[in-house]
Amino acid sequence: MKIHYFSAEPWEQAYVQGQLAGETVLFYDGSVQAHADVSDNEADALSIFIDSRIGEAELARFPRVKYIATRSTGFDHIDLAACSARGIAVATVPNYGEHTVAEFAFALLLALARKVGEARAHVRQTGTFTQDGFRGFDLSGKTLGVVGCGHIGVHAIRMGNGFGMRVLGFDAYPDEAFAREHRFAYVSLEDLLMQSDIVTLHVPYNPHTHHLLNTERFQKMKKGSYLINTARGAVVETAALVEALKDGTLAGAGLDVLEEEGEMNEQEELALLRVPHPSEAQLKTVLADRYLIDHPRVIVTPHIAFNTDEAVRRITDTTVENLRAAARGETIANAVAGA
Repeated sequence: MKIHYFSAEPWEQAYVQGQLAGETVLFYDGSVQAHADVSDNEADALSIFIDSRIGEAELARFPRVKYIATRSTGFDHIDLAACSARGIAVATVPNYGEHTVAEFAFALLLALARKVGEARAHVRQTGTFTQDGFRGFDLSGKTLGVVGCGHIGVHAIRMGNGFGMRVLGFDAYPDEAFAREHRFAYVSLEDLLMQSDIVTLHVPYNPHTHHLLNTERFQKMKKGSYLINTARGAVVETAALVEALKDGTLAGAGLDVLEEEGEMNEQEELALLRVPHPSEAQLKTVLADRYLIDHPRVIVTPHIAFNTDEAVRRITDTTVENLRAAARGETIANAVAGA
């Protein structure tokens, strides 16, 4: 089987090639879009990360591909309908980092609660150790609202219990026996927003969760609450989030994802302001994202909640198993389309 493996880290090349001995694997250090000159009429499979978008144009570059293995749990970067129409099986990595992502959500929460970023910056910039302005708050006794009580959410629930928090959960498929076992209560999304001091998002991105938190729902949140998003950027309507920060509905936010992720230098930002932009909505979102990045009570990190040595190795090993199954012509256990 001939495989094109995009966004490979240096260590992956030797490791993956060793695990897929007998298969032809071509490695690239960037996304499918970063290698727009690459096409292959003989390729059987693609392995990609979330920085690669797969649609009709990309599939046309690899017309014989029958398998796509994404090294992620989410698959919103892949046009599943286009893949299904071509008979392409799409496989994911469903369970690589449930506790990994939940731990990072609490890292963001603790940094906000105890003003870690501001305190560190103050010491570095001034060399003084004054405590003025750095009083935080306890997690114990606060109400944690977990939106999405699945593989990742359940670990956030356990951690909230460990901190002595009151935990509320919202899920599309509530399970009362599960709630009793993990010591939390299911409530409606509206009740969760109204009662929670901290809301943490652990839902997949799909048409049902697009802008799950919007202007209407932000208006229902408890005044002075905090939002943590380690899910997907578009689960939150960016403009509504900005307004919630401005009017004091939110006291702060920890965001590992933004609605329009990507690198943008100052020249590119100025270009957006000076020339007509193809999407007014996208322009507004990009500028709102910049507001969030510069906000003193918002922590923005570059989509790294998954990124530990252990989780990345689990991602790679599961991807290898997905590709091995494809090479043997077997049903791929982690397929979400076409198999």
